[in-house]
Amino acid sequence: MQDNKNRWILAAQCPSRLGTVDVVTRFLRESRCYITEQHSFDDRQSGGFFIRTEFRPEAEGFDAEAFEAGFAERAAEFEMIFELTPPGRRMPVVIMVSKADHCLNDLLYRYRIGQLPIEIRAIVSNHPDLATLAEWHAIPYHHFPITAETKAQQEAQVWQVVEQNGAELVILARYMQVLSSDMCEKLNGRAINIHHSLLPGFKGARPYHQAYEKGVKLVGATAHYINDDLDEGPIITQGVEPVSHTDYPEDLVAKGRDVECLTLSRAVALHVERRVFLDAGRTVVFDR
Repeated sequence: MQDNKNRWILAAQCPSRLGTVDVVTRFLRESRCYITEQHSFDDRQSGGFFIRTEFRPEAEGFDAEAFEAGFAERAAEFEMIFELTPPGRRMPVVIMVSKADHCLNDLLYRYRIGQLPIEIRAIVSNHPDLATLAEWHAIPYHHFPITAETKAQQEAQVWQVVEQNGAELVILARYMQVLSSDMCEKLNGRAINIHHSLLPGFKGARPYHQAYEKGVKLVGATAHYINDDLDEGPIITQGVEPVSHTDYPEDLVAKGRDVECLTLSRAVALHVERRVFLDAGRTVVFDR
């Protein structure tokens, strides 16, 4: 784990033009801030520029408000939007689940040991099965059953939990319901989903058993932002695990669960550390 004691993060994006890197680095130097990590990318297809900088103030009594106000003046010339994240900030999140508990368990463990800089404020489910797990972690659990007739009402309840808890990120940790177009729009850019990635693609029930019948040699998972196209939102991370003829369907399921956990937790970490930028229908990801 990194020492975040005095690590500030400046994440910004704007149209590509001359001087975009300079406006960031020059202001940091003038503000007596030392750059400890920096990534930038200029997308020649979309015409977008993206930059993420970690820095530590060298002077005593760093004034974040004055820094933001000063940088905003410089950034305006470049139509640059930016976000300043202070050291040690934990992003408030809400997790959505159904019955499968592997991804939720993994997130709760990483949260408990401080590996993920998040604050889990609530867990929402369309089933009551995982209430005991939430209770053990002293996290509020909301059971909102859903049917085709009650979908709008149920999503209104979910949205109320998100708003009341000030959640900046919603994690769909194997939540087996399709969100409505309205919900996808509300959560645009701040809801991450995880699903299996099998080639060829297998949909419907028991996908790993279908994969076994076809003799697949890789199982995988994809973590992505949600959008109105089912499982086709901008991709953040992907993971794969080799399998062979010695692996039976239950082995594929077990390996798939492991990959899903790792892929989802990595995507969440990248998001909360401000390492992911939306670039039209794609993402720019500044990995560690």
